[in-house]
Amino acid sequence: MDLFDVIGTLGVGIIVLTYILLQSERVRSGQPIYSVLNAIGSGMIIVSLYYTFNLPSFIVEVFWLVISVFGIAKALFKNN
Repeated sequence: MDLFDVIGTLGVGIIVLTYILLQSERVRSGQPIYSVLNAIGSGMIIVSLYYTFNLPSFIVEVFWLVISVFGIAKALFKNN
């Protein structure tokens, strides 16, 4: 397993962990940490796709990242 595979696999792990935390009610979808973890995970998967490109996966991860950034911005502006 090369470095890009490790990065992508860790990204998947972060997204899965975030979903487990959501389902176990340890985080709420409106909390900034939920969107931050999803953004980090999808960003790491995008990095891994640079090495072994797959268009459908790239499209999903870009949308996942954009939606997560929207959630982060929403949480930041809600607190101000």
